[in-house]
Amino acid sequence: MLAMRRKDTGGFVSAGSIVIASRFNGPPDSANGGYACGLIAVATDASVGVRLHRPPPLEVPLLVEPTGPGRWQVRDQAEVVATAVETDVRLELPEPPDYLQALDLSKHYVGFEAHSFPTCFVCGPERRAGDGLRIFAGALASGSGVAAPWLPHPSLGDAAGKVRPEFVWAALDCPGYFALSAGNRPAVLGELAVHIDRLPPVEKPCVVMGWLMESSGRKYRAGTALYDEDGGALARGIATWIEIATPS
Repeated sequence: MLAMRRKDTGGFVSAGSIVIASRFNGPPDSANGGYACGLIAVATDASVGVRLHRPPPLEVPLLVEPTGPGRWQVRDQAEVVATAVETDVRLELPEPPDYLQALDLSKHYVGFEAHSFPTCFVCGPERRAGDGLRIFAGALASGSGVAAPWLPHPSLGDAAGKVRPEFVWAALDCPGYFALSAGNRPAVLGELAVHIDRLPPVEKPCVVMGWLMESSGRKYRAGTALYDEDGGALARGIATWIEIATPS
């Protein structure tokens, strides 16, 4: 059974249910997709890929229930919000820039100029330090993706001082979007699968990377990865993004 998490640290998980606190928004009225997927993963206590069927609501109890071996469904009453399936994340990782290089890249984050959701918990420039993650991914000179520095705030940690898994999932969300779109192609997160090798300690420098893997029509697959200060892999993710059709 999963223990209840105090609300003052954010969203919480109890046996069979989750609540996503309003702090963890992406768009103003729904959850950041990576954080929502991560909280669902915590509730399943398994290595999963999560598919979002609708924007995850905030401050609403969501039922997480098994539907078969290695499968779960997340519901807001009768409405399906997400499904999760046990998944093996296989991903070849690129060599990351070091922390200082990533810090320099972040100065050129396109979200500083224009941002669809400037209060996004992960990448919103209007979120203050200690509130949002403030992961500002800038383009690599090679054009092969984006990278950002991340210094996890102490409020993101567990009792052992390690970043909680749902925040690792969140950190691996938005860099994938900026890798595929440079912020100028509106898209929504459809699926996210994450494997965590090691949880990073809070207040230790990390680097997050994102890169485009493939695209077909309005569907894009992006890889993301989290590294420690020495370039060691901490976590990796594969996301599917769906470009929002705009009127012609």
